[in-house]
Amino acid sequence: MRRLGTGLRGFARLFHIARTLLRWRLDELIEATRLFGWLRPLRGLIAPSPAGIESATRGERLRRALEELGPIFVKFGQILSTRRDLLPPDVAEQLALLQDRVSPFPGELARDAVEQALGKPVAELYARFDLEPLASASIAQVHAAALPDGREVVVKVLRPGIAERIETDLALLRGLGELAARYSPNAEHVRPLDVVAEIERTLRDELDFQREGANASTLRRFWLDSPDLYVPEVHWPWSAETVLTLERVHGIPSDNIAAIEAAGISREKLAAKAVTLFYQQVFRDNFFHADAHPGNVWVDPTRVDEPRFIALDFGIMGALPPADQYYLAANFEGIFTRDYRRIAELHIEAGWMPDTIRVDDLESAVRAVCEPYFTRPLAEISLGEVLVKLFKVAHRYQLTIQPQLLLLQKTLLNVEGLGRLLDPRLDIWAVAHPVLDRILREKYSFATVRREFEKRLPDIARNAPELPRLVHRWLEQQVHGEQVSRIRAEELAQLADGQRRGQRASVRAILGGSLVIAGTVLVALGGPGPTLLGVPWLAITVLAAGGLAFMAAARAAR
Repeated sequence: MRRLGTGLRGFARLFHIARTLLRWRLDELIEATRLFGWLRPLRGLIAPSPAGIESATRGERLRRALEELGPIFVKFGQILSTRRDLLPPDVAEQLALLQDRVSPFPGELARDAVEQALGKPVAELYARFDLEPLASASIAQVHAAALPDGREVVVKVLRPGIAERIETDLALLRGLGELAARYSPNAEHVRPLDVVAEIERTLRDELDFQREGANASTLRRFWLDSPDLYVPEVHWPWSAETVLTLERVHGIPSDNIAAIEAAGISREKLAAKAVTLFYQQVFRDNFFHADAHPGNVWVDPTRVDEPRFIALDFGIMGALPPADQYYLAANFEGIFTRDYRRIAELHIEAGWMPDTIRVDDLESAVRAVCEPYFTRPLAEISLGEVLVKLFKVAHRYQLTIQPQLLLLQKTLLNVEGLGRLLDPRLDIWAVAHPVLDRILREKYSFATVRREFEKRLPDIARNAPELPRLVHRWLEQQVHGEQVSRIRAEELAQLADGQRRGQRASVRAILGGSLVIAGTVLVALGGPGPTLLGVPWLAITVLAAGGLAFMAAARAAR
């Protein structure tokens, strides 16, 4: 019976989706609606269109249909809006405007949910709990309250039944993704199942307020006492997986230009800080707010001389693997300095493109994208737009876009849009380049490398005694032929000489690496015997031997 009920709910939801798509006349815009062609003759009866739909653009119709379908489809549209390399500009711009607003649920239900999650009556937990919500969205709504000591807070409460609704929608969305993957001519580039998986991951993260609280707490730690950004405090004793209690803050939405000017706050300073904050979060902290629309970024009205932003809603945060972080920063530097060959090389080195791509071809394509932008005044150039165009061109070269890079691209476009809204004359490049340059010099300096080495020294020292045994075992395998590549007979004769040189180079390189590691450990720990300028002679000798082994390896590889 439970399975039957689930199946009936799924069918009813599928019918509702079909009806909504037909009502907003999206038959030809979304390929999946062709599955519901049998409903089209009944459109006037089951799906009457709203007034004025004839004058609405296709992007606006799609946006309003997704908002009507609820949180899953809103998230689908928001994530799809980051794929500006695939979408027509008018559709991408409308999807970027998607708003997640729904009617509030009764405050009594919110109170009951808080009591169930925290295990105590609301009267014991809070000195005051307002049943009237401050804001309501499809996943949660927010209530004002006060802690027993009088501190003002907001309580974010998960919408009742939303988890079950999301599971039903996800199942349907996975089914539609499988159909699109099988029948869509653009499936290889759009990768609909990957998009669905990204939506699923994002939604599961947003359903867990413990995770959101941890995000807020981490961001607050990075920016504690900062004159540029304020992050409200998480009150953990009043928080759980479905309830999050945060310090209440007051501010001006960052797109309310009139209120910002009335408060006497410099829009120019705010615009420059918005860009600076983005680069610091991405490249210094590697932890950035990835949903930075004006509703989630306020301006502190109490900081007039030294403007400060206030961050809200920490359900979607971004971070990059160290390699991607480096390659992205180097790409930005390449764009700033118009080093197109370097950009092409970085795309291949990073593994974003197959290494079979010719660098000169890719360099030519990058130049064709970037050069037209440099005919404009620098104040009119958007790095986010350049990045979108690069991704679009790169699709011809089998570019594989990582989800974290798409999230960053979306955030960059939001930040640049906010900066230009606050100050239309903002020269984003003039602000961003020195910030990025300074961060990279600090991040990849010798002092930073030394600190990282010192941090990893215990692991190196622990594994150092194993190195001679591992080298000896590898050499034995080479002698006994245990690591011989299975190559076709006709290729073996041609490659034998190169293979022998490669084996000799490998042996010498491994020996050199072992000696360098051993010498470094001796330097760090202070080896026995006499020293030169504080460095043990034994360590100098071992390091020199390692260097000679590396030189011999280089000669053997020629």
